[in-house]
Amino acid sequence: MLAGFALLFLLLFCAACAQTARTTVEVEPVHVTAIMDETFTVKIVINNVQNLYGVDVTLSWNNTVLQVISASHLLGIESHQNGVLHETTEAPIYIVEDNANQQIGTYHLLATSQNPAPAFSGSGTIAVVTFKVISVGHSELKLQTELADFPAEGEPANFIPHTDVGGSVDTVIPEFPTVFSVAILVCASTVIYIILVRKSGHITA
Repeated sequence: MLAGFALLFLLLFCAACAQTARTTVEVEPVHVTAIMDETFTVKIVINNVQNLYGVDVTLSWNNTVLQVISASHLLGIESHQNGVLHETTEAPIYIVEDNANQQIGTYHLLATSQNPAPAFSGSGTIAVVTFKVISVGHSELKLQTELADFPAEGEPANFIPHTDVGGSVDTVIPEFPTVFSVAILVCASTVIYIILVRKSGHITA
């Protein structure tokens, strides 16, 4: 009897956790450390969403530290594995804007599924952005997003409550390899020794 109550409680608890799972849009990885001229890629991912039908995503960065190389959306899971939103042959994803602007340091993606495509539920990758380090410094990767659900017939779409989680990048001067550093130290020590010996008169020119 007690075992039965315990099992029922566990099932109810798991159901409650599933219903209250927080929807997030996140930059992955959340932090990157890169060196000058290095390229790296971040993903914009969505987690635990229900009934998603449209996305409006803006990613911003410090354009004096990072240069955008490419930005690609993964909308339409029928075309992009691990992507988001559904599409059909008759109703492809409608892309309103998909543009990276290095001059102001932003990437903007605005898109929606179209009827009769179903709504999307679950987790996936919205877009992938590749950067190149152009100077030493720090850059926040700021996210501003709006998510829209599948509207009821004759009704407007509603915004989906969620949390945006941005990222950050620190760019640094590359460190010399240990062997190279030791070689420089040995050379410098040798030069200093020769100079000191010459000054002491043990070696004549």
